Amino acid sequence: MAKGKTTVYFCQSCGYESSKWMGQCPGCHEWNSFVEEFVDKRTQAKTGAKAAHTQSAPQPISAVELHEEQRCSSGMPELDRVLGGGIVPGSMVLVGGDPGIGKSTLLLQVCKNLADQKTRVLYISGEESLQQIKIRAQRIGEFSDDLRLLCETNLDDIRQTIEREKPQVVVIDSIQTMYREEISSAPGSVSQVRESTATLMQIAKGSGVTVFIVGHVTKEGVVAGPRVLEHMVDTVLYFEGDRYASYRILRGVKNRFGSTNEIGVFEMCGDGLREVENPSEYMLSGKPEHASGSVVACSMEGSRPILIEIQALVCHSNFGIPRRTAAGTDFNRVNLLMAVLEKRLNLKMSECDAYVNIAGGIRMNEPAIDLGIVLALISSFKNRPIDEKTICFGEVGLSGEVRAVSMPAQRVAEAEKLGFTTCILPKVCLDGLQQKGNIQLFGVSNVREAIDLM
Repeated sequence: MAKGKTTVYFCQSCGYESSKWMGQCPGCHEWNSFVEEFVDKRTQAKTGAKAAHTQSAPQPISAVELHEEQRCSSGMPELDRVLGGGIVPGSMVLVGGDPGIGKSTLLLQVCKNLADQKTRVLYISGEESLQQIKIRAQRIGEFSDDLRLLCETNLDDIRQTIEREKPQVVVIDSIQTMYREEISSAPGSVSQVRESTATLMQIAKGSGVTVFIVGHVTKEGVVAGPRVLEHMVDTVLYFEGDRYASYRILRGVKNRFGSTNEIGVFEMCGDGLREVENPSEYMLSGKPEHASGSVVACSMEGSRPILIEIQALVCHSNFGIPRRTAAGTDFNRVNLLMAVLEKRLNLKMSECDAYVNIAGGIRMNEPAIDLGIVLALISSFKNRPIDEKTICFGEVGLSGEVRAVSMPAQRVAEAEKLGFTTCILPKVCLDGLQQKGNIQLFGVSNVREAIDLM
């Protein structure tokens, strides 16, 4: 080993540094998360000396002046919704997702919209050549000259380019390909990702440049690299969806400038991503008629109600151990609800195979869909279809009670807008709701009352 270099072990989850390998990280208590890297201590000392700055004096909180955030629109209302109302100048946004899900396509469309608004945009790619970016851009449309392209992975050169071009928005695709010459480890390592993000954060906060960062994800579905990467940025967005399906969901898991419960729904087309303004209608397309085990439920994602179709198939098992499968919802939650039905309603479901699916491939874990899962299971078990114009929502407890959920008025309004005539909801949610239009509201206090209504 070269003189001055030493072996250091980093935790991939939290960035904890240790001189020896450990099975469990003392910082985040993750198992088998340490990776070995070679670090040049002399280079680190020089880098630390350059980072010295003047110490600032503390101020009383009453002396701090507030300035209203000047947000700019990305040209995509679905993205603006997830960001909290638009792009905040000087912020750092991390976009993660599976390979091929459409992260680069999404950001390139954002660059096109911003360039059309006379915003200076710099797109920096470390994975694709200029020709590859041009091929993808031709499918999206015509681009303005306010969008500049750069293929570079050296952060020192990138910093000089940003200082010279003075863009307002910078896109880094991706952070795992960037490196600093002062760090001896390979690009994509814990040290390089951490130092690269710190450099870009200094650029964003110092000059007011908005930086979008593309991050690769691991097989567990989280952004690759140290968890400190997510702590450093202002906003973390995950691009989700089945890569073999046409829809995509943009979900915010961290946002210092807005809510983390909002989602944006997109559809992948030949000319890029298209926004889905009414995801409920999109999710319910192709619903079967007069079929047992099919129920429409309402789930809330932030301030947006989404109607989903819950399908269940219950049949007698030919083996000693029944098989249970859940797609789009929590598997353990389905088992719990089936145990409630067997205990409270004396339905012999322990001898049956059960398959529960949320149509469209979307994943929902809100407790408000419990009543929909229960009614779908009973409908398939008794082989009796449920009226197609009926919608339900409510949380089911262990004693079979139907508990209250948040924002019932918004859920009812969405159901009425899509033409549903009957709504089954918790009885405690009826207070304050007015029965208007053509939709009838039926409040239930337990599962047995819901079955009697059906």
